[in-house]
Amino acid sequence: MNKPKTTCFLSALLVLSLSPIAANATEPCGDFGECKVLVEINSSDGDIGFHFLMDGDDLRTAALFNPKKRKIFAYSTRRELRRQFLTEVFAESAEPLCFDPTLDDDEENDEEPFVTLEDFLDRWTAGTYRFFGIGADWELSFGESELTFNLPAAPIDLAYVEEDDDGDVEAEISWAPGDDLGECSDGMERLQMAPADVPVAAWEVVLEPDVDGLVGSYTYVTRIPGDAEELEVEVPDDYLELLPDNTSVKVEVGAIGFDDNATFTEIDEICVNETEENGCGFDD
Repeated sequence: MNKPKTTCFLSALLVLSLSPIAANATEPCGDFGECKVLVEINSSDGDIGFHFLMDGDDLRTAALFNPKKRKIFAYSTRRELRRQFLTEVFAESAEPLCFDPTLDDDEENDEEPFVTLEDFLDRWTAGTYRFFGIGADWELSFGESELTFNLPAAPIDLAYVEEDDDGDVEAEISWAPGDDLGECSDGMERLQMAPADVPVAAWEVVLEPDVDGLVGSYTYVTRIPGDAEELEVEVPDDYLELLPDNTSVKVEVGAIGFDDNATFTEIDEICVNETEENGCGFDD
């Protein structure tokens, strides 16, 4: 039986929105199907984190080692999960602010944790990260992935423009290349390559509704090549029609490097399918 058009469309969006790692993750990765380590920055909120992925067959246990051959992550299955096994493991470190949020207040910061870009570079080591796993039949799996600090510059001048064309809503998201890391720029002189000089492999565009019941499953995600002549994406009409009137959304654009490191910029308080002035109720 054929699925309705809207059902197929939503299924495609859901698959896209659940892909947490860059498409050019190391495949294959030794004995693993794929693996990857990377740095992700949110230049707008000003936070920075370490992400990793490993994908193997029927794993009982797995571990990740840093370039100094020290274990930094491990898991072992137990009880029902040991009988079922695991395949893919994706994890993100906490993403503390990369600046002191009290700097403008002339107050000491005793509560809010922050890790500057310099602190992050001192904490993590560029080089080969090694993955290890034990499978269902006690076979061993090994894989390697390189972590670099080639951090692409944050996109700038994000814009969401929506127009009504004879009753059909059309929308476009556009942006421009940047030259720094936004709120995480302090300490860039420590990097071997300036963010503006880091080649962009792909631009990732995310439109996420901020409405109860819509977050996640209705998120729209797409990518265009890093060397695209026009840095803009047209949001599909079918997708916009699925969103209720006066839907608040957030738009993110990420610069994805060839090492899979990513720097995102976001804008919020965007009202989609607006039917009245300030239909989303944003504060003036």
